[in-house]
Amino acid sequence: MILEPDRVGTVPFGPFETWYRITGALDSGLAPLIVLHGGPGSAHDYLLSLSALALGGRPVLHYDQLGCGHSTHLPDRGAEFWTVDLFLDELDNLLERIGIADYHLLGQSWGGMLAGEHAVRRPQGLRSLVISNSPVSMELWTAGTDELVRQMPEAERRALEHAAAADGAAAAAAATTAFYDRHVCRVVPNPPEVRATVAQQEADPTVYEVMNGPNEFTCVGTLRTWTIVERLSRIAVPTLVISGHHDEATPGAVRPWAERVPDARWEVFADSSHMPFIEEPERYRAVVGEFLAAHD
Repeated sequence: MILEPDRVGTVPFGPFETWYRITGALDSGLAPLIVLHGGPGSAHDYLLSLSALALGGRPVLHYDQLGCGHSTHLPDRGAEFWTVDLFLDELDNLLERIGIADYHLLGQSWGGMLAGEHAVRRPQGLRSLVISNSPVSMELWTAGTDELVRQMPEAERRALEHAAAADGAAAAAAATTAFYDRHVCRVVPNPPEVRATVAQQEADPTVYEVMNGPNEFTCVGTLRTWTIVERLSRIAVPTLVISGHHDEATPGAVRPWAERVPDARWEVFADSSHMPFIEEPERYRAVVGEFLAAHD
């Protein structure tokens, strides 16, 4: 279920613009949920089912990070521009410009990495944190996805290994799709909101390719050495950790969130991979909604 927004707009971020949409009323009396999308370099669309959380009166704010969706695109900028600090500054700017003092934060995949970076700074208005399908380090992420690739049928695995060969591109593309269908979104064909996010990333892959790399299991970009493991104990708000049983964010890459954040619990969705809000939407919204309500 995707609800229509009550408010859509942009805020200036230096010389650029950050696009946002709000479902529900910010003066409802409930702290809003701020949703951070993944990628890096995707857009908000695939997370729009979370707008249904506004049915209980809680406003939900989605936005497109710089370089994504309806926000300013900068395809000529390189690695020195696309940094974690840039996106942290953008989030702070968005909250200040819209006038949000108290809030809950949900980050999915890269969005959860960004949410963790925000939380370790202990911002005054943050009430709770939802880390959805996110690794604590790219080293652990890569180790997990390497193992998932090794578990693929031999023909698909070999196709990925020989992707650079002149006649190997088509087979590698098919094998990549097979990996995504198992470990990214198990609802096939993908719903329209997921396809919309994929299409916009394909139209401008700048951020994804600079910070991550060519695909979900090959991180050669600027995030390849990223880790938050040693800083997790600084997160001072209640934290809900979510992952899927078939997730490309494997248990080894997720577990430290639950073990090292002082007030954290971990919820695994048995029938999901990387998008339980698509694969098990009713349960996902119920789990998140109850957690937020408990920490208002």
